[in-house]
Amino acid sequence: MTGSPGGIARLVAAAEPTAPRALHGLLARLATVGLLKGAVVAGHAMEASALGGIEIRSIAYDSRRAGPGALFVAIPGARADGHAFLPAAAAAAAAAALVERPDPGLALPQVVVADARRALAHAAAWWYGDPSESLGIVGVTGTDGKTTTSFLAVAALERAGIPTGLIGTVETKAGAVREANPQHVTTPEAPELQATLRAIADAGDRAAVVETTSHGLALNRVEAIAYDAAVFTNLSHEHLELHGTFEAYRAAKVSLFERLAAPRTGRRWPSLGIVNRDDPSAPFFEAATRQAGAALLTYGAGPDSDVRATNVEEGMARLRFDVAAPGWSGRVALRLAGQFNVHNALAVVALGRGLGLDPEAVREGIEGLPGVPGRMQRVDAGQPFGVIVDFAHSPASLDKVLGILGPSAADQGGGLIVVFGSAGERDRGKRPMMGRVAGEHCRLVVIADEDPRGEDPVSILEEIAVGAEAAGRRRGEDLLLIADRRAAIAAAFDRARPGDIVLLAGKGHERTIEYASGNLPWDEAAVARQALAALGYEEG
Repeated sequence: MTGSPGGIARLVAAAEPTAPRALHGLLARLATVGLLKGAVVAGHAMEASALGGIEIRSIAYDSRRAGPGALFVAIPGARADGHAFLPAAAAAAAAAALVERPDPGLALPQVVVADARRALAHAAAWWYGDPSESLGIVGVTGTDGKTTTSFLAVAALERAGIPTGLIGTVETKAGAVREANPQHVTTPEAPELQATLRAIADAGDRAAVVETTSHGLALNRVEAIAYDAAVFTNLSHEHLELHGTFEAYRAAKVSLFERLAAPRTGRRWPSLGIVNRDDPSAPFFEAATRQAGAALLTYGAGPDSDVRATNVEEGMARLRFDVAAPGWSGRVALRLAGQFNVHNALAVVALGRGLGLDPEAVREGIEGLPGVPGRMQRVDAGQPFGVIVDFAHSPASLDKVLGILGPSAADQGGGLIVVFGSAGERDRGKRPMMGRVAGEHCRLVVIADEDPRGEDPVSILEEIAVGAEAAGRRRGEDLLLIADRRAAIAAAFDRARPGDIVLLAGKGHERTIEYASGNLPWDEAAVARQALAALGYEEG
């Protein structure tokens, strides 16, 4: 990371408009996109245009931040409905509110909209001057691989001479400032997202790579972003607590490619869809790309992909493979482990070809990336067993990582040990699936807290254990349930034999464990080093 702590926050604060803006511009925009329904003041309906002269000094969806002159947007949420806080916003001297259901008892001017979440996204983009219109925007979506693909894309674009910002799971980048993302949110709410894009544009970047999650798409956080290119990595079981079905989850992801059809002012690049043809869901993304009128490039291992990889050589800390792409072919050497990173790199090679970038610059960019925090990160203090920290937190990603590490452990005469958990208040269906994957690959399974949030931690561990027991693991022998993650890691290391590989999965780069009582500061790699030191192993 570069830049002083809080540098991104300072850039975002500097991007905040200093002069009030008249509401009429936003009202016209809401009317254009079909969201504007009318206006109510003190119970009296009127034409929304009558409120056009109101001056707005900030945008807020939290009534505690709705100070004098704010435009408060009442969002119906899973835990609370913003409409219940309209009186609080009025008491805080908010200038107006965007609502789906007006409160007739308030003198606060209320603009009635068809969808408050979509309206919030347009209000935020309007407030920050539509920063995505002045940037080339690359959206990366998929269940796994978004972060590494995004890092590779930034490296390639910058090596090709395009200063590029980043909004993602691990890191935010604007200009020369890079900082860790302290939140467990990849795609933030629309005002934070638009403010960061404005900071990226103001820092002199010409493009931005935006990790775009199914939450961000389904909840319309990215509604007002003008995407130029969309990249699809893969799709597997995840986030059904929000979407309900796999089909709805897939549809949310596909909607990123549908957004490529949206017109935009001064488009920097041709509209472009990049799709992993090796994934079973590829036809849905390819069809959406074509329907949007965007150019399509596919990548994968098969001969029917536009960008293909062959002759893959894999090591514990590197990958080498041949690439054949339209108008270019060459040998690529990555400083990354895991065959899945071949696909991540192919996606970026395809992006480069689609954007007309110098292919040698793209290769130099992706070859120069030293790694991604919390992704296949080795922790070595001289111990006789391997330790890997990785963010794998879905059944598919856990299966991939363990499948890669298993042969390496076997070559060293050892086996696999895994420490992992599953997030509370999230997809419960994946828990036994992950337990089964771990039980099938590992000689020892240790189940620990990940982010219990408001759920009972022990209940989460028990749901995971069902799958591990179905795979033949036995409690107290080769299956341990230890909620305290620090103690779980220590127990795994204590039982590790020479040649084993211990995978610490699910936390990766994250800097907290979320409990109902508050967040516990956390650094998985640092905790691993401390546990190794307690056994007498220290770096250096």
